[in-house]
Amino acid sequence: MAQVRQRIKQIAQSEASTVLLEGESGTGKDLVARSIHTESNRSGHPFIEVNCSAIPETLIESELFGHERGAFTDAKGRKAGLLELATRGTLYLDEMGDMNPNLQSKLLSVIEHKRFRRLGGVKDISVDVRFIAATNRNLTAAVERGDFRQDLFYRLKVFPITLPPLRERMSDLPLLVDFLLGELQKEFKKKIQGLSPEAYRFLTNYQWPGNVRELRNILERAFILCEGEKIEPENLPPELIATPVLLESGSFLFNIPPQGISLEAVEKDLIRQALKMCGGNQIRAARLLGISRDVLRYRMKKFNFI
Repeated sequence: MAQVRQRIKQIAQSEASTVLLEGESGTGKDLVARSIHTESNRSGHPFIEVNCSAIPETLIESELFGHERGAFTDAKGRKAGLLELATRGTLYLDEMGDMNPNLQSKLLSVIEHKRFRRLGGVKDISVDVRFIAATNRNLTAAVERGDFRQDLFYRLKVFPITLPPLRERMSDLPLLVDFLLGELQKEFKKKIQGLSPEAYRFLTNYQWPGNVRELRNILERAFILCEGEKIEPENLPPELIATPVLLESGSFLFNIPPQGISLEAVEKDLIRQALKMCGGNQIRAARLLGISRDVLRYRMKKFNFI
């Protein structure tokens, strides 16, 4: 993350016209895009965000390029596109990997030549815009499949920034929790002193598939449900408390979710995880589970693993 912050500063202070943000959903690509804009000499001009997957394919071209009156059936008058509105500022193209190939070609032309025409127009319009594209897709693989234009990919990737998932930066978790709880206190006008040690261990034991966005949502839920001074495990959602957590005393903390749980399913999953961690080595897996190899083989047969 220190490298990411340094790259943001370098790009913001440069004249780079294209930036590519890659990373899983919820890692903060939109915050990085806004930081690049805010720290640049374009900060006094518009920052316009476009979600390429949220706008229907039939409308996105008109939204970006604008149109002249009569360009299509419902074009009652001239409309400036988002490219014009973002002049001298930043155009943030979220979910860029979902843009259709025909529009990819037109966007590449704008980036290369810094001009375009409205739909139905005959006059070129010059633009000075920084393009920041973001995607949670593997664009390299998309290029290989032919789903994304190779020339546009390399044009965008002049300055790439990859946002790491939360599970790979768990040392940042205390800082993120403190910051987010501070934001929630301001929003809900409620004083919470933080998380109990037991609740915090569940956070550190979770893989966070939804990354920082999921962390924020879970803390908001717990914040609202909390009736004491600290957030407790019972304030956390079932997906967090479904996995046992080892306490400092050496015992396990496991909260049964309200809908109940299958003990047999838990046992089966622990055996599966142990075998996977040990590469299928039954002796090591048995040692990991604190049982003998014979007991492990008996339970593997029970669950049709062998």
